[in-house]
Amino acid sequence: MRRSSEQTKAVILAAARERFAESGFEGATIRGIAADANIDPSMVMRYFGNKNQLFAAAAEFDLKFPDFSEVDKEHLGPRMVAHFLDRWEGDEALIVLLRSSTTNAEAAQRMREIFVAQLLPAIDALSPADAARRAGLVATQILGLALCRYVLRLPPVVAMSREDVVVALGPTIQRYLTEPDVTA
Repeated sequence: MRRSSEQTKAVILAAARERFAESGFEGATIRGIAADANIDPSMVMRYFGNKNQLFAAAAEFDLKFPDFSEVDKEHLGPRMVAHFLDRWEGDEALIVLLRSSTTNAEAAQRMREIFVAQLLPAIDALSPADAARRAGLVATQILGLALCRYVLRLPPVVAMSREDVVVALGPTIQRYLTEPDVTA
């Protein structure tokens, strides 16, 4: 049975996400991804050009920020931490991207683009004063948490319940979002 162009692209992307998650950017190969997708490697190249372009497509990720404007200002930090936990645990693509961004310039650039395009506007809507700095500080905590919990799998961090993570990091994120001077 023949697949449509869109079906073929979807199969390739699914295989690429799994392979990148399993092997990382450096370990994944076009041939391996094609084998996983049960297609000829030339089809991967036809649809995506090269491994970097395939990775960029496979690493598309929507942080799916809810409208935090309805959240009581005193609860923004914990709500944001809970939201990020949902996103990290709900889609392997972001973990793949984080893992790969430590060794691959394209992956690091993609991670920066996601946070600039999605986190910065969300922070700006909540705390327009010095939004870029606030977003950067939030990113340090969220990316650090994700690296330790989902990539390095540090036992004490992995052992924490979601509630414990929210309680521990919520106040820090809260401070970054609502303190008048985040450099203080």
